[in-house]
Amino acid sequence: MIRAAKVPAATLLQPLMSHPRRPPRLFSTLLPHQKPKISYKYMISDILEIKSPGINILQKTPTATAITYLTQAMKKGTFFYMEHPKTLQDAIVYFSDKDRAFAYALNYRWPNGLVVCPRCGSERHSFMKTRRVWECYGCKRQFSLKVGTIFEDSPISLDKWMMVAWMLTNCKNGVSSYEIHRSIGVTQKTAWFMLHRIREAMKSDKSVKLGSNDGGEVESDEAYIGGKVKNMHYDRKMRIQKELSKLPAWKQTTRYGGKAPVIGMFDRNSREVRAKVVPNTRRETLQREILANIEHGSKVYTDEATAYDNALKSNYIHETVNHCDEYVRGQVHTNCLENFWSLTKRNLAGTYVAVEPFHLDRYLDEQMFRFNNRLGVTDHQRFNKVMSQVAGRRLTYADLIGTGSATSH
Repeated sequence: MIRAAKVPAATLLQPLMSHPRRPPRLFSTLLPHQKPKISYKYMISDILEIKSPGINILQKTPTATAITYLTQAMKKGTFFYMEHPKTLQDAIVYFSDKDRAFAYALNYRWPNGLVVCPRCGSERHSFMKTRRVWECYGCKRQFSLKVGTIFEDSPISLDKWMMVAWMLTNCKNGVSSYEIHRSIGVTQKTAWFMLHRIREAMKSDKSVKLGSNDGGEVESDEAYIGGKVKNMHYDRKMRIQKELSKLPAWKQTTRYGGKAPVIGMFDRNSREVRAKVVPNTRRETLQREILANIEHGSKVYTDEATAYDNALKSNYIHETVNHCDEYVRGQVHTNCLENFWSLTKRNLAGTYVAVEPFHLDRYLDEQMFRFNNRLGVTDHQRFNKVMSQVAGRRLTYADLIGTGSATSH
């Protein structure tokens, strides 16, 4: 929805000059008859754009803001106010304006409003409005808001990036690269790379452990993800059998040939799930992951697999449920994780069809992001969270396919 009204220019300039969070030394760059040396953006819910000949004001109010390019004094100006998108259709219309898409991305690239060079960290630079790039006075190089983000070195315009990010974060079953290829007019290979870059921004912070030392409840379970052997091509069956024949019998800890083992943990208090591809389901592997992700003293609920033996009782309040006899015994169950496994497998089988184990961690990051941000979170808020995590995460194609310095594992 768009609203327009005429207001005095002095009314627009007053909050600009009096905002307490603005560094005083930057006020002079926004005075009349001067070209801007820097542009600002604040994290808010709506964008306000000033549309008048030669004037474009950056203003912060409790609900709106805008990018500022003040080139001359005006007594009156007309502003157009557009609410943030709530649906995919709104998002397509909203980000179809390249200036608005640029302003939106700028807000999350430098949320404190101060643009710094991503290479040398200098705050001294000039902005070239026609090309939307800055020229750093420190390292004498140019940079755009894409540098140092998942968008770096991408010729795809921001309006397309925004649309793809909206679809991936809010479509419950994900979105395939072929659908993106048809929707925005890029090749399937480009769409696949774009989706993996966005999944890089979906990765959650795992520095805080699940559970609590006063008995927080955490479920733990393992799953096997991959195609059924009976549906595999004969050549693939032979290749899997050949790989398994190289391992000694005591290392073959699973009967699920060709499937990737995954361990998952679910915190019942924070409603957060974590999942990770592991090399095997042996005791030391699973318990290492539990010790690294769950706070000591928590209540840990598992099934009666031999990997979860009495060794966990020295650090946790460990209780098990025997799935041969029952699935729930009071509060002891792993049904929340079973729900996540069901959603993940249906997503992979229905949307992505075939996923290599090498890339499975990235698809798990996508599913975990939507699962952890499903309750009480709107599509707009979910999209904003992804946009707030694009900075500082770089994924090259060489790293994605495993030929670079880093891999997905």
